Amino acid sequence: MTSAMEFRRPVPTDGEAILNALPNPVLLVAPDGRIVDANIAAESFFEISTQFLRRQSLKELVPFGSPLLALIEQVRASGSPVNEYKVDLGTPRIGGDRQVDLHVAPLTERPGHIVVMLQERTIADKMDRQLTHRSAARSVIALAAMLAHEIKNPLSGIRGAAQLLEQQASSEDRLLTRLICDEADRIVTLVDRMEVFGDDRPVARGPVNIHSVLDHVKRLAQSGFARNVRFIEDYDPSLPPVLANQDQLIQVFLNLVKNAAEAVADLGTDAEIHLTTAFRPGVRLSVPGKKSRVSLPLEFCVKDNGSGVPEDLLPNLFDPFVTTKQTGSGLGLALVAKIVGDHGGIIECESQPRKTTFRVLMPMYSAAKQHDHSNRDDVPGTSSPASQDAR
Repeated sequence: MTSAMEFRRPVPTDGEAILNALPNPVLLVAPDGRIVDANIAAESFFEISTQFLRRQSLKELVPFGSPLLALIEQVRASGSPVNEYKVDLGTPRIGGDRQVDLHVAPLTERPGHIVVMLQERTIADKMDRQLTHRSAARSVIALAAMLAHEIKNPLSGIRGAAQLLEQQASSEDRLLTRLICDEADRIVTLVDRMEVFGDDRPVARGPVNIHSVLDHVKRLAQSGFARNVRFIEDYDPSLPPVLANQDQLIQVFLNLVKNAAEAVADLGTDAEIHLTTAFRPGVRLSVPGKKSRVSLPLEFCVKDNGSGVPEDLLPNLFDPFVTTKQTGSGLGLALVAKIVGDHGGIIECESQPRKTTFRVLMPMYSAAKQHDHSNRDDVPGTSSPASQDAR
């Protein structure tokens, strides 16, 4: 909401205040299909102001032939509320994958008028996918421990034997012994990278200013791999600190920004990376053994205008060894998912051509709960049913 829009309604009525307090988008549709009113959540969902929404017909905002239009006519004819689940309202302007649950009801005080409430499904579905990501990460932890023990020791012997042979080998054979040493070193390096997944030592966490982290990452990127990329920043200056380890957050966002820079490398002067921060109340994650849910109100996004991620890779993008790069190992995003998960957060990717978004949701710092959040039992780590409060 802009300050001008806030000025137009400085003293909302009780009804308006209650409507705007709802985290779910709500629309009031007139008999002719025109939008009469909308709450703040609807502005955010459709990415336009209420003033502009009131000039629109609903069919101009939703996909052609959307089931929502038929539901409204059904409710208008029957006079009874109707619910519909997992309906895609995605459009190129607001995003290609916007699944929602629809709750449509008549407004008895105004005949012919229909109230439409949307409950977005994407966050809940993405939380469910986080459990798969974490399960995959646990598999890699076990694999890393096995590799470290069963592979590195024999490799050391192989490399030592090759070095001994090299002392007595001919010039032509030395190329082969050197190849053996180089390949042994390469395997050890890969195993060392995987051992990071098995590091379960507690990490010191506290209040971290995410904007300081992003500024640091941007400076590193602009001095190296992203020197020719234009950065756009859209920050919420009032954002509270995040409960995190600053070094690990830098690692997360440096990896995400590096991926974005590689995705836009062929765009030349049109290459853009968009960094955003926002407060999104309403998203919470259920934790086994806890009556309360962990709130994840802090949203940090890294967006790029590259060609996008292939659709068939999106569901498994954070799994180990899944990569879109010809020379990539597929461990970078898996490590990012592990770090974010260890912090009690979630990460997901939405992608379409010229608009790829990596979204990180994390808990905010609370001095009163710092001790609880520092305890791993209070952070969703391995298996937790995901849920979503009304968004």
